[in-house]
Amino acid sequence: MSGTQAVDRAALLVATVVRAPEPVPFADLVEVCELPKSTASRLLTALERTELVVRHQAGGYVAGPLFSEYATRHDPWEALGELARPVLAAIGEEIGETVNLGVPRGDRVRHVAQVDARYLLGTRDWTVVEVPPHASALGKVLYAHGVLTVPPGPLAAVTEHTVTDTKAFTAQLATIRRRGVASTVDELEVGLTGVAVPVRDADGDVVAALGISGPTARLADELTPIGRLLTTQSERITTLLGKVGAA
Repeated sequence: MSGTQAVDRAALLVATVVRAPEPVPFADLVEVCELPKSTASRLLTALERTELVVRHQAGGYVAGPLFSEYATRHDPWEALGELARPVLAAIGEEIGETVNLGVPRGDRVRHVAQVDARYLLGTRDWTVVEVPPHASALGKVLYAHGVLTVPPGPLAAVTEHTVTDTKAFTAQLATIRRRGVASTVDELEVGLTGVAVPVRDADGDVVAALGISGPTARLADELTPIGRLLTTQSERITTLLGKVGAA
């Protein structure tokens, strides 16, 4: 096998693994890439050694840590999540509820950092859940500040409490801009309340939303003090962003 042929085959293995939606078993790689088992095994060993692929605990192959390292360095949202994590931890320590940092990604909100609630009731991994932005406090913050664009026409009714009328929703966004705090009570899920505030960069532009969520029974009467706490903590993130920019 020539050097060029070896590189081509190794590249094909990497591409197949990276593009796959789940871990790829060795036998599938051999079949898809049309390689002898001995060749595939030898190349995969080399690729593991250089951290381009790694054997998943389920047995198949997934993209190696080198790809994660690259994504962290070059995705500003991931970097923002890591930067803000101590702030989220401080909020979680004081309130005890789930804390999230959300950023715009297309027409959706992407959760880039989360600190779990210390209560069993209310804990959920929002980083893996796709949420309609108009029914979430984080999404409302980003809509209010023009970071996300309000879709035309009626909004989807996620629950009976969701604001679906575009005119009413737009009026609500104006209030959020004025007050600096957004909230949802039973709009995304009956029994769930969320509160969120904008996070600004050193230039004053809104780049993310910081929020908490938890059972309505615990939070519905605490919206104002929670909003004040989140505003103070979001300013800490702004300060951290300024220090990074000045470094």
